[in-house]
Amino acid sequence: MIFLDEMKPFHIERVKRQLSDTLQHKIDHKTKPVGALGMLEQLALQIGLIQQTVTPVLSKPAIVVFAGDHGIAMEGVSAYPQEVTYQMVMNFLNNGAAINVFCAQNGIGLKVVDAGVNYDFPEHSELINAKIGRGTRNCATEPAITAAERDMAIEKGAEICAAIHGQGSNIIGFGEMGIGNTSAASLIMSKMCKIAIENCTGRGTGVSDEQLGRKIAILRKVASHHSINDPLDVLCAFGGYEMAMMCGAMMKAAEQKMIIMIDGFIATAVFLIAHTLYPAIIDFAIFCHQSDEKGHAGMLRYLNARPLLRLDMRLGEGVGCALAYPIIKLSVAFLNSMASFDAAGVSEKK
Repeated sequence: MIFLDEMKPFHIERVKRQLSDTLQHKIDHKTKPVGALGMLEQLALQIGLIQQTVTPVLSKPAIVVFAGDHGIAMEGVSAYPQEVTYQMVMNFLNNGAAINVFCAQNGIGLKVVDAGVNYDFPEHSELINAKIGRGTRNCATEPAITAAERDMAIEKGAEICAAIHGQGSNIIGFGEMGIGNTSAASLIMSKMCKIAIENCTGRGTGVSDEQLGRKIAILRKVASHHSINDPLDVLCAFGGYEMAMMCGAMMKAAEQKMIIMIDGFIATAVFLIAHTLYPAIIDFAIFCHQSDEKGHAGMLRYLNARPLLRLDMRLGEGVGCALAYPIIKLSVAFLNSMASFDAAGVSEKK
């Protein structure tokens, strides 16, 4: 067992930028005005630098949905009961959720991981059993997970990502499912970004105005109960097994120089932890959309990150990654296939 508070097991380097001028020249000399493809051009440059080539390729895109239950749900912070976590996992396995539809439409491989659901699932070809525990402890009274559990989850997430990379994938996104995990993400955001909890807390699964006020009051009390700043301690205090596992997968993906698709509010909260530990991970990250969940815009500003889409979504599951993937794919397509001015015999701007 590797304990991350004693040593950092990941080797994540900033991408080398020697190809920047060559890639930018290729982008600028396509048959279009300079900058006319906007963020597609920035994506093409980023992906070319990640892969260190002027002809990048996207191989076997994958999305992994990590699922886990949260003890904080006992405090009534969600509009839905805890059993919805396992019920939605079954829905994923039966191909009935939004993420199933969008992955199938866009040719993305999907895996579902039981990181810590309070339920015993039957064996299924698309389910990875990586259960650390049957839901976390209630962070209103004690840390949600122990350091040993955190490290076990991070290690398992890294193993899952390594296996997907070993099957030929070079682009991966992460989703989540867990009643109570928007509360966990709000607490993580508040501690990591030094922002008041009321500015980090939204409706999650759709609580009413009265429930939202109660949720903020509960989370304010929970935040004051934990006097911590270290990112790994923050992950223990508030995080879920699925969040710690996703964190390990993100860090392993960057170590393997994969493109990382970041989903919404909860995935970005997890990314905050990984980024604090390894700032270089930002080079590999594409922020797929801005969630309608209150707080996500603030996290994106904190990271100086610009999302590809804003569709007023707050579903989770990794759906932002699945919707953004065709745009990412098109950025590579134009870089590789669009004619240059010279090749097309088109005069450039004087």
